[in-house]
Amino acid sequence: MFSKLRTPGAEGYSPLFFLSALGAGGLSVSFFMYLMFWVPHPDSPIPTFNHVANLYSQGPLWLQVTTALAIFGILWFGISHFRLLIWNLQSFTQFKNTDTFRALKRSNGETQLMAIPLTLAMTVNVAFIFGALFVPGLWSVKEFLFPGALIAFGIIGVFAFKTYLDFFARVLSEGGFDCTQNNNLSQILPAFAFAMVGVGFAASAAMSNTAVTVVIGMIGTIFFFVTSIILAVIKLVLGFRAMFEHGAAAEGLPTLLVIIPIMTLVGIGLLRIDHGTHVLEGFNHGSANFLWLTALVGIQALFAILGLAVKKRMKYFETYVYGNAKSAASFALICPGVAGFVLLSFWINKGLLPVMPADVFSKFDAAYFILYLPLLYLQYKTVRVFGLLNRKLLTDNSHTETTTQHNAA
Repeated sequence: MFSKLRTPGAEGYSPLFFLSALGAGGLSVSFFMYLMFWVPHPDSPIPTFNHVANLYSQGPLWLQVTTALAIFGILWFGISHFRLLIWNLQSFTQFKNTDTFRALKRSNGETQLMAIPLTLAMTVNVAFIFGALFVPGLWSVKEFLFPGALIAFGIIGVFAFKTYLDFFARVLSEGGFDCTQNNNLSQILPAFAFAMVGVGFAASAAMSNTAVTVVIGMIGTIFFFVTSIILAVIKLVLGFRAMFEHGAAAEGLPTLLVIIPIMTLVGIGLLRIDHGTHVLEGFNHGSANFLWLTALVGIQALFAILGLAVKKRMKYFETYVYGNAKSAASFALICPGVAGFVLLSFWINKGLLPVMPADVFSKFDAAYFILYLPLLYLQYKTVRVFGLLNRKLLTDNSHTETTTQHNAA
């Protein structure tokens, strides 16, 4: 059913291979978006096992078929996420004992290690979706689960800070950061990781009915989002300065799109915080979601246009995706595809739909499905690229030697 992964090992390994597990988890979440916005769930913020069961007892046939396909995608890529996570953890354990790892810890590329907490935060999200959809009655004890989720994201957040501070403190105390090798946006990877932890905290803030849980979730979200945004701005300026001076590094081109998933995480986090205010007195629930969601989609579109233009000029896809060149950093291509799909889903359903007159644009009419066509194409292309990279870099018939640029993410 699944391609056999090559034997875990240190040879040719890079921490950026964790992005393969991250991409699989993200694709699982993208298929969950169909259930999120198409399966009725009036009594909870997300669809659960009971809602899916009710759909199959009284829902329209087309939606039952669509739901079945979405569940297949959730399971396929969710299981792939856990397989790739285990493979990476085994390989990384061996990699830590190599001279390559020790050299990595002394270079710009030390921030590659932030792919680990980034992926672990995705693991919690995938596990949450699996529990809600496939464990009957689990949602009835959700208030007991959210504190555990907050603790899990808190532990991952501490791990992320410890990992990043090893790099940050070394560079600021000893120097040695090579700006000539910073001609990409790989250094934004830590901002991506902190944003992923922040959006995890926001889930409890959005879905809990316990005020203490909501407030703790909001505090965690705001703290990690502020951390992410500050780091992203600093690294964005440094990265573009180096690229303008030295040109973009070919292997690091996927990093030009890393702002796209960060914007998605920020957007979802803000929506979750807004939703969570219904528990707290003194807040007026509701905001101009359409305006700021459109702004975030606009930022994503800008970086997509810029990044894809550079990739096309430098023939990145012909070389690293469809060609023979191999780079673990290529898995970073999956995140923007997933993130674009997810945020556009929220934009259509939480931004555009509420502000449009029903006689002009309404759910499940022709215009609604036409808007979904670009999303379906984006999801198809992302799944295809993930499959190509997985077979090329991680299966038994792939070569073990993989290019691993130290400063590419």
